[in-house]
Amino acid sequence: MSESTAQIIERVGLIPVLRAKNPKQAHAVVEAMIAGGVTIVEVTMTVPSAVDLVRELKREHPTLLLGSGTVTTAMEAEETIEAGAEFVVSPSFHPDVIAVTKAHRKLSIPGALTPTEIITAHRSGADYVKVFPCSAMGGASYLKSLLAPFPHLKLIPTGGVTIKTAEEFLRAGARALGVGSDLVNLAAIDEGKPEIITKAAKAYLEVLARVRQG
Repeated sequence: MSESTAQIIERVGLIPVLRAKNPKQAHAVVEAMIAGGVTIVEVTMTVPSAVDLVRELKREHPTLLLGSGTVTTAMEAEETIEAGAEFVVSPSFHPDVIAVTKAHRKLSIPGALTPTEIITAHRSGADYVKVFPCSAMGGASYLKSLLAPFPHLKLIPTGGVTIKTAEEFLRAGARALGVGSDLVNLAAIDEGKPEIITKAAKAYLEVLARVRQG
């Protein structure tokens, strides 16, 4: 039996947030992350020709679990799902985006920050809630505080997640980590040093493995 999208996200535990300046840069970043063992990528709508990029990555890397990010409209959700996105991430809470995502039987990950926003997103059908920007509220300690009254919630912190804070977030109860520039290092690609990204990817996966071993 094949794994569900949720099972893959929780097994891998890492969602790199791709905000590239152009498709060429984006492809290079993805190649470097795959070389480091990462099998999930969130392509944000801020990348030029983001929908086409999702489609290209789907074709070139059929085993890569692709998601779309910074999705704030139902149309964006429709277009990225049609292109191959298996999960849809938003920086904020948009009921119409959740509705489209659920209608296509894909995974919905809206963004929220306060307890009220987070529980509202959950009750509106969110599969996971992206706690963003988590670092602005205290990071791992904030995540732990949220899960005290809401232990059933599936939270993915984004914003302030680095190789130094990853273990704290995981031990606080994060189901997965949304990671930005600390892993998706655009400067490394521009400098012709993709191995920096590959090394970072391996380091994150090592942290995840260590935490899960107890």
